[in-house]
Amino acid sequence: MKMDDQRSGPGLTHGGSSVGDGQTWAAAEREVTIGEMSVLSAAESERLVTESTSDLSVFGPDVVAKAEQLIARYPQSRSALLPMLHLVQAVQGYVTTAGIEFCARQLNLSTAEVSGVVTFYTMYKRKPCGEHLVSVCTNTLCAVLGGDAIYAKLREHLGEPNRPLGHEETSGTPGEPGSITIEHAECLAACDLGPVLQVNYEFYDNQTPESAVAIVDALRRGERPAPTRGAPLSDWRTVSMELAGFYPEDEYEFRSRVDGPSAAVETLRGAQLAADRRWTAPPMPDEAPLPSADAKK
Repeated sequence: MKMDDQRSGPGLTHGGSSVGDGQTWAAAEREVTIGEMSVLSAAESERLVTESTSDLSVFGPDVVAKAEQLIARYPQSRSALLPMLHLVQAVQGYVTTAGIEFCARQLNLSTAEVSGVVTFYTMYKRKPCGEHLVSVCTNTLCAVLGGDAIYAKLREHLGEPNRPLGHEETSGTPGEPGSITIEHAECLAACDLGPVLQVNYEFYDNQTPESAVAIVDALRRGERPAPTRGAPLSDWRTVSMELAGFYPEDEYEFRSRVDGPSAAVETLRGAQLAADRRWTAPPMPDEAPLPSADAKK
């Protein structure tokens, strides 16, 4: 499209304003193509209009079989999306473009539908994760009790000189032994034990900056310090597979993987106090009359 040459002072803008000093389309001496108007590079523009197919060979027959098992658990196949995303995350360590396409094909969904779910839930990672994921609670109560200080200390300890590690960044090579991804997390539902952190979603309660550093140093050495409560510590990919719903078939191995104390003394203190003092709540009648809609306030 050839535009009239409208020159008006140093600005040379479309309306003749002198704001700025750059030449605009109105002052161009030649036709300007749509491509030149785009803020994207030629390569980026080409990528957006070219259909691409990811390499799905990483998801072998065993993964396909697991995906089919997940689908069979639900009346509608799309309901299997959440565990299937954990499945592909267990294979690659995070949810890749290939993982999204694999789920979409298995469930007859669009990649946009799958991507919308992946980007909504924080448990699905879009960047390669370390062998372990360390989540530090920085919500209100934990932050006041020291969560912010713990997160700051770990960022500095795991980072480079003058460059603390950032949210969802990894110390070491992602996936390699001893590598650690750190993140700050919203409420981890352990306010009575704050400040808390999790390693691969297992709890470490009543932490301090010093104890948190000791935990990550042990992880870097290849050790697996026992969580305060919950199942024994494993690695990020193993946990992702368990979240997908797949555990060892051997009963002993299964029990050793999942059994552990799940409730802390602090959490049960109220219930224990009620039992000691024989406090009880009024029983719910077998047939409780419901108020009419007009009587509700």
